[in-house]
Amino acid sequence: MQTRRGFLISGSALALAMALGLWRPQGLAGAAEGHFPVKLSDDEWRSRLSPEAFEVLRREGTERAFTSPLNDEKRAGLFHCAGCDSALFSSDTKFESGTGWPSFWDFIGGAIGTSEDNSFGMLRVEVHCANCGGHQGHVFEDGPPPTGLRYCINGVALNFKAA
Repeated sequence: MQTRRGFLISGSALALAMALGLWRPQGLAGAAEGHFPVKLSDDEWRSRLSPEAFEVLRREGTERAFTSPLNDEKRAGLFHCAGCDSALFSSDTKFESGTGWPSFWDFIGGAIGTSEDNSFGMLRVEVHCANCGGHQGHVFEDGPPPTGLRYCINGVALNFKAA
């Protein structure tokens, strides 16, 4: 039987490991394991993606805030999935959220899917590419009109193509 102190110590160690990205609950990459038109092995994904993009798209990682050049992208064009090249977001829906990640108030119809993400002790809505299941980020209900949504997207999960 575990003591209260032992329970608190092991719980704190687990929380720290999760925060540092050293451990993830089984099945966290649920969307990436679903049924999508584009399905590749981990080795195939690794061969086509940078290590950072692989961690985000295939392992539901998160890039550090304010590190993506796409956060400051202002030109007209489309933002595509870095995994499969599907167009996901239009520059017409991009806005400055101040969060440090590219943010959009809407997506291109049919391009995005969502799933429940209850990792790290909070309930969020995860956003993934509907074509390959690649993790893009999360959607929150604190965005601007007309949708009131903020699609908070990892820049490393996107490629920008100017119009």
